[in-house]
Amino acid sequence: MSENLPQPSADQLEPSNSSNKELLQLIDSLSQTPDIGNHDELRLENGELKDYWLKFFEYLGTDQIKNLSESTKTVDRLIQQNGITYNVYDSDQAQSRPWSLNPLPLVINSQEWAEISNGLSQRARLLNEILRDTYGSQTLLNNGYLPTALVQGHPGYLRAVHHIKPPGDIYLHIVAFDIARGPDGKWWVISNRTQAPSGLGYVLENRLIVSKLFPEAFRELRIQHIASSYKRLLDTLTELATPLAQGESVRFALLTPGPYNETYFEHTYLARYLGLPLVEGDDLTVRDDKLYLKTLHGLERIHGLLRRLDDEFMDPLELRADSTLGIPGLLQAIRSGNVLITNALGAGFLESPAIQGFLPAISEKLLGEKLAMPSLNTWWCGEQAAWQNISPELKTQVIKPTFTGSVGPHFQPIVGSQLDEDQLDALREKIEQRPDIYTTQSYLQFSQASTWQENQFTPRTAMLRVYAMANTNGTWEILPGAMTRVSSEDPNVVSIQRGGSTLDTWVMTDKEVDTYSMLSQRSKYINPLTPHGLQLISSRTAENLFWLGRYTERAESLTRLAKESLMIASVSGEDNLNALQDAVSELTIRAGLIPEETPKLSKSPKVFARTLISQLNHKDSFSIGYYIQALNNNLRLVRDRLPSDHSKLVGYMKSSLENRLGNKTSFESRSLIVAVEALDNLGLQLAALTGLQADRMTRDLGWRLLTIGRLVERLVNLSETLGTFFSHDASLSSRGFDMLLTLFDSTITYRTRYQRYQDINALMELLVFDNTNPRSMTWILQELDHEIHHLPNTAKEIDTFSQIIQTCQPIFEDTMNIISYTERVSAAGKKLSNEISSHYFAHIKEQRFAS
Repeated sequence: MSENLPQPSADQLEPSNSSNKELLQLIDSLSQTPDIGNHDELRLENGELKDYWLKFFEYLGTDQIKNLSESTKTVDRLIQQNGITYNVYDSDQAQSRPWSLNPLPLVINSQEWAEISNGLSQRARLLNEILRDTYGSQTLLNNGYLPTALVQGHPGYLRAVHHIKPPGDIYLHIVAFDIARGPDGKWWVISNRTQAPSGLGYVLENRLIVSKLFPEAFRELRIQHIASSYKRLLDTLTELATPLAQGESVRFALLTPGPYNETYFEHTYLARYLGLPLVEGDDLTVRDDKLYLKTLHGLERIHGLLRRLDDEFMDPLELRADSTLGIPGLLQAIRSGNVLITNALGAGFLESPAIQGFLPAISEKLLGEKLAMPSLNTWWCGEQAAWQNISPELKTQVIKPTFTGSVGPHFQPIVGSQLDEDQLDALREKIEQRPDIYTTQSYLQFSQASTWQENQFTPRTAMLRVYAMANTNGTWEILPGAMTRVSSEDPNVVSIQRGGSTLDTWVMTDKEVDTYSMLSQRSKYINPLTPHGLQLISSRTAENLFWLGRYTERAESLTRLAKESLMIASVSGEDNLNALQDAVSELTIRAGLIPEETPKLSKSPKVFARTLISQLNHKDSFSIGYYIQALNNNLRLVRDRLPSDHSKLVGYMKSSLENRLGNKTSFESRSLIVAVEALDNLGLQLAALTGLQADRMTRDLGWRLLTIGRLVERLVNLSETLGTFFSHDASLSSRGFDMLLTLFDSTITYRTRYQRYQDINALMELLVFDNTNPRSMTWILQELDHEIHHLPNTAKEIDTFSQIIQTCQPIFEDTMNIISYTERVSAAGKKLSNEISSHYFAHIKEQRFAS
């Protein structure tokens, strides 16, 4: 079969027919020329397409090439639909922007990839050996292979983990290498990431999107799949953690700094893909030198953490005391051999660019091998001889900060060739004041990959992030793909933070294409289930889902109330509306829709309506816009548990409110109509969101907490609405009767049963006693009782919840007692909310429930 496979060669295939010539002419007409001196990833030195790129374009054909701009739109649409984001920090403000992905892949043939794989697997092994020596016998430091000042002076060197040996002596389970190709076509290592390498989730998303854009080319070029690499990672972690579990089912979690981290989307996506609970530091606790997750079932043992949090934040007791992101006591649990951390703590100093200059000698010392893939020539200015040697050549260097991480002096890399002589002299003086914080590397012109921008093939400077994943036998395998980053405008800056983009990286194979899928197999490798057969749900996640339910119900009820209030304001000239107007005024003030000092609706309908409209989307009050934003915030916190449709729908709500209302400050009849239309539209969107929650989520404990939150909110809101109407006798008027039915969303049901006949007893039957009406007190209480009994309770707690619900049962013979009843129900609903919070979300006791 091998002779039938695409076999890249040094020579370009000659086009054999007119269609090929037409294809090449089209590509040439759409192509920009790369910058002088940069290796071209698309073409050979003679300007002809590399053979695998020719095959790629042949599979696309002229029509698809002409429509590559439509492919760009498809990518952007999929990114928006999937909610793929990257948080950008500017002037201490974080903003979430869509992930940037170009439709064209970067293709690497099998021979080149074999060289990359061999060089980087060797480096991963070397870095692991350096860590083992640094935190063990320290022969490298004692014999001068590494400067003590560089290693022990680096914030990433942790004295607290000295002599702690990780399971299997594997310190680095995942290593990320940033590599680039020079003008001569040779690959160079630029840097490596050893603490908590980012990008694996984005690699997956890039692959899923781009491979579907060009399925024939992906298949026929025999691009290797990447799912097996994630499987091997889980296999390795499971095998290493099994002795720690001592017969228990091995449980891992993915530790995230939280939703404001720049790559939070990736954390949620990766957790979902691997089948791991996504947790923050507050979700975890150390008891008896063991790590536990706070769940609805109480404390559940965690045997390993796949972390996305840097070393210094991991344990505020022994590392950074001001960290609110870590787990107090974690280091002691690690010392006791009770938890596996991926990667092991203390690897941060290896990320210093200065380390690169010492690796060739260390490789021969520790491995007895020369480096298969070279680093850029590197000088640590903290060594006097090195600084004196490189100082006259500073114009040929890139000057970088020696110390990485959040501690220590930081500055953007400086390209020496861009400085004049005066600037170079000033830089030399600055370096000589404190040379240890500066490292220089030889300037390298990175290769340029072809991207599709503004209807043409545009070359952009490219750098690959390649991932090595450990096996238990002391070797590292390279994921057959990468996250290729490309520059925006400045060819010297390849950074997503600074406007760059990404490419999917296609690795060709001359072996069998691995078609393994994680989707059907992941539960075999890491068991995310508790002994009860229920998914692990952290208390924080449960609380966020509970409040997601409350905010959804609250936004829906406020939208209905605001719309009906504006309708009443528009007919204020009618007689016999004073009681209803007073009830509406009380409800809107209590709900926070208008300020307390606003004149009552009965006194000044125009001022009331103007104020209500101006407050609908007010960001600094308890407005409808405020609760839509609260919904959005909660969705960000639980995005690993919900389909992206939820966030997308709430995004539509926000933009729709802004577009239709903005900040209305003047009251006109048109403004009222626009506001009512906006509220109508919002009501439909909220109904759709409720439908998603009801029909697009599994009935696990998280869904039950969301449902309980919604029911508690409905119970409190509707009881207070009913009580307010009866206290003002507002329901005695025809319009008040109809409005009460509308606020309970029960108009159609009432009309179906009683037509236009208005009867208070019939109203009470429907709104209080009817056990088939999802808006009646009886139905809500029944559902609450049902859902609460599905939560992990002790007998005492069941009694507590049941007693609260029992106080809400409608026991009265006439409507005169309805006001006291609604007050009792409202108080009971709030008490129930507090009891649920203290039992399931606080975890004041060490272990509240038997597991």
